[in-house]
Amino acid sequence: MNPNPVLKKLGFSDRDRVVIIHADDIGLSHACCVAFSDLWQVGIISSSAVMVPCPWFPKVAAYCRANPDVDVGVHLTLTSEWKTYRWGPISSRDPATGMLDQEGYFYHRSHDFQQHADPEAAAIEMRAQVERAVAAGIPLTHIDTHMGAVAHPKFMQSYIQLALGYRTPFLIFRLDEAGWRTIGLDADTARFAAKLSHDLEAAGIPLLDGMVSLPLDGDPARRMEQAKTTLAALRPGITHFIIHPAQDTPELRAITPDWACRVADYRTFLSDELAQFIRQQGIHIIGYRRLKEVFPSPS
Repeated sequence: MNPNPVLKKLGFSDRDRVVIIHADDIGLSHACCVAFSDLWQVGIISSSAVMVPCPWFPKVAAYCRANPDVDVGVHLTLTSEWKTYRWGPISSRDPATGMLDQEGYFYHRSHDFQQHADPEAAAIEMRAQVERAVAAGIPLTHIDTHMGAVAHPKFMQSYIQLALGYRTPFLIFRLDEAGWRTIGLDADTARFAAKLSHDLEAAGIPLLDGMVSLPLDGDPARRMEQAKTTLAALRPGITHFIIHPAQDTPELRAITPDWACRVADYRTFLSDELAQFIRQQGIHIIGYRRLKEVFPSPS
């Protein structure tokens, strides 16, 4: 595939490795909120996204109002994966929307949401989450999707139109069919996504080259090694690098069995050792604000 045209627009060369170090799931818990604020002050992470339906969303919004330079987008949340810590839509509690499971929350898994949700109701919910975030003071540097729930032909167009309406970047990759299939899409969705991304890039919309993450089922004792290995393997282009930082608290341990990896992300990305490694590798860190700068003006 040809080099990403956004690189030159941002002042980089075609061979530069550019990364957005992204703190995911902000607002999920108090532990995530505090970890994000600590990491933002250190300066290694460059982006994050808030889960609007989650209980700690107001704390994230308050932080953004007090720190307007933060790079925070909306992590469109249409699933609720934990067993005893749940949330649901903010736009409607009507079972006819197809977004609610038998307990009245979002479905646990993206597949179930994609199978049952009414596309129009989902579009309304996505817009409601963005509108609530903007009204609360979130800077909306981008839009992305929790657990890839919108990665389906039923929902991708609404997702993209929402972002275009706000003239803000969104998480989508400049991949061909084979590339989309390697990240888990079925054949029909991969074909749809490949054409969509091609058309978007032709229209001048800034797209990403790929995504990497540190596994939440990995060995937390090896987090620094995993982070360095992942960073060293970055290819030229713009990569969305997901981490899930959180402080070690009783709340976090009660919510999720992968708490140790989340705590390891927090501690690893606080480290001067990792910051020095990134500099030595010649990797450039940017946030979504930079992509917003090259977003095309309305015609």
